Amino acid sequence: MAFKRSLVPAEFATGDVLTSQLVAIGFCFSAASSPTEPNIEDTLIAASIEGVTNEDYRVLSLLVDWFSIHFQRVNADRLTKLVKLIKNKRIKAFWAAMATQKKQDTRFKKLQNIYTKPKIDLMGEGTSFQMERHGEDPRFAGTVLRVPGKLLRHRPQDILSPENLAKRHRGYYFRVMIGPSYRADMWALLEHHPTFSAAEVARQTYGSFPTAWETRRDLMICATNL
Repeated sequence: MAFKRSLVPAEFATGDVLTSQLVAIGFCFSAASSPTEPNIEDTLIAASIEGVTNEDYRVLSLLVDWFSIHFQRVNADRLTKLVKLIKNKRIKAFWAAMATQKKQDTRFKKLQNIYTKPKIDLMGEGTSFQMERHGEDPRFAGTVLRVPGKLLRHRPQDILSPENLAKRHRGYYFRVMIGPSYRADMWALLEHHPTFSAAEVARQTYGSFPTAWETRRDLMICATNL
């Protein structure tokens, strides 16, 4: 059977599974980390769904801090493609706002343009009232998303540093080493499962078959020199 590439998981994590995956990518929750390394972009999207749609502002506040600290290690191309597939306009506006915050990184230009107008209130009808009381969250000023001050706590101390996350998550480690790419995730997967076929590597990392085949070949070359 011919390989068919997919960029979207069968479903996004929720509940305790999501919590464990968030711990695995550096959220400091009092919960066990996922036994397997979750895909970073899958987990970020799942967190935004939980935070925006289900109004879990604790998760959303940490997601904002995580992105601020680790945005350089995000596969911007895949994140953008995932956001494009989401129908919820508030989630689109959230990610467009996050991209605006990091507009100095040109990789997020397309993500910034996914939603441009009109402005959307994060809290819906309660946003204006809360903004009258607490003003606007300065991190979202000038973006397409209106967020009241004090709604999303700023807690960077509850996010692992790049140094510590690289020790916990091998996919993140390889993204630091060779850049945030499908190839980096493939190296990490093959480190754990060196016998996986190129098709299985591509499937689990959402990458292309040629990239998976080349990465597997390069791993074998390195293995012969150990």
